[in-house]
Amino acid sequence: MGTSVAVNQANFEAEVIQQSHAKPVLIDFFAQWCGPCQMLKPVLEKLAQEYDFVLAKVDIDQSPDLAHTYGVEGVPDVKVAVNGTVTDGFVGMLPEPKLREFLAQLQITSVLDEALEAIYADAAIGQVEQAEAQLRALLEQYPDNRGLILEAANFYLEADHLDVAESLLAKIQDYDKEYATHAKTLKALVQFKQFALQPDGDSDLDRAFQHAANLVLEENYAAALEQFLSILTKDRRFREDGARKAMVAVFDLLGDNHALTKDYRKRLVMALY
Repeated sequence: MGTSVAVNQANFEAEVIQQSHAKPVLIDFFAQWCGPCQMLKPVLEKLAQEYDFVLAKVDIDQSPDLAHTYGVEGVPDVKVAVNGTVTDGFVGMLPEPKLREFLAQLQITSVLDEALEAIYADAAIGQVEQAEAQLRALLEQYPDNRGLILEAANFYLEADHLDVAESLLAKIQDYDKEYATHAKTLKALVQFKQFALQPDGDSDLDRAFQHAANLVLEENYAAALEQFLSILTKDRRFREDGARKAMVAVFDLLGDNHALTKDYRKRLVMALY
C-alpha cells in the first residue's frame, strides 16, 4: 500500500526526490479553487491506499516556485518521480479506470490485483472455500471498489451462487458509467443461469426456454434468439412475456451494434406488432 503526503518547497526533496528511489511518487499539482482538482484528489487518495506509490500533493498557490520549476501551466497536473527524476504524467481529470490504466503503464502494482490473482489461483486448484473467504475479506476491506464488486460477482456467478452475485451487482447503478455496462452484462448472465438451473418444466415451451438459456451460456446467441423468438410467437404470455425479456437480455449481452442485435430487434418488433 502507498501513502499520501502534503508537499511544499521545504519537504519536496525528502518526500518526493529521495522517496522516489524507494517507490514511484505521483505529484499532484492542484489548487483549492480548481473544480477538476477537487474531483481528482479523492480518487488519487483512494488509489494510493491500494497501489504501491506515494501521492505527493502540491498546492500551487502555496508553492508557486515548485509549480514554476516543473512547468505547471494548468491544474490538475500530475507528474511522476522515479529514481530522482520527475517526468510528465497527465493534465486534467481522468476517470478511475483510466487512472488504473495509467498506473499499469507505470508498472505500479496493486495490492488488490495481487490478492485477486491469489484467489483465482486457489480456485483453479479446487480450494474454493479458501478463495471465497479471501474474497469476502477483500470486499470488507474495499466495500466501494466497483471493479472488485464486478470481479466478485463474476466469481459467484461461476460458482452458481447466483443470489450473492445478484446482491453484489445491485450495488452498481446506471450512473456508474465506467462500470454499468459490465454490470448489465453480468446481470444478464445471472438471469440466464437462473433459467438454466431451474428444474425441467412440464411443457414443451418450458423445455425449449431452458434449452435457449443454455444456448446463451454456450454463447450460441443466434440459436438462442431463434428459440426465444419461436417461443414468443407460440405464446406471448408464456412466463409473463419471458421470451421477449430474454431476447432483450441477449441484446444487452451483445450490445446495440452487434449484427444479431440489429437483426433480431427488427424480427422481434415484427412478431410483436
